[in-house]
Amino acid sequence: MTSDILVSSRPTLRNRWNAFADRLQARIGHDLLALAGRFSIAAIFFQSGRTKVEGFLTVTDSTYELFSSEYRLPLIPPEIAAHLSAGVETFVPVLLVLGLATRFSAFILLGMTTIIEIFVYPDAWPTHLSWAAILLYLLGRGAGRLSLDRALGIR
Repeated sequence: MTSDILVSSRPTLRNRWNAFADRLQARIGHDLLALAGRFSIAAIFFQSGRTKVEGFLTVTDSTYELFSSEYRLPLIPPEIAAHLSAGVETFVPVLLVLGLATRFSAFILLGMTTIIEIFVYPDAWPTHLSWAAILLYLLGRGAGRLSLDRALGIR
């Protein structure tokens, strides 16, 4: 019986791992994950938006050409699609960085990701899936404490 107590009181590899996982979970909580998610996905879309414009929001000729040839979307004229894309990719990431209207912003970018996946680059699904994972996290959990949403009491 004494040997049973000694054996069971020794920390097992599983117990040590679980203790380590508990410490990680306590230190890397929702607020940090949301902040990292907001900034990372905002950077992706903002940089894409900047390639479509000159100056503040002047859509480039090459962007119109892309929407006329490569990014052909059904039901939306290329000129309108180019402006919508540039606007969304410029302003929605700013909202995410600020943590303002985070769930709505994540929803908008998730919709844009879906459109890109279905109509523009269907073979880029691994990239789009990683974007969707971040956006779904933000949609489901919100911006976290380090956000204007929190300061304004917006869930």
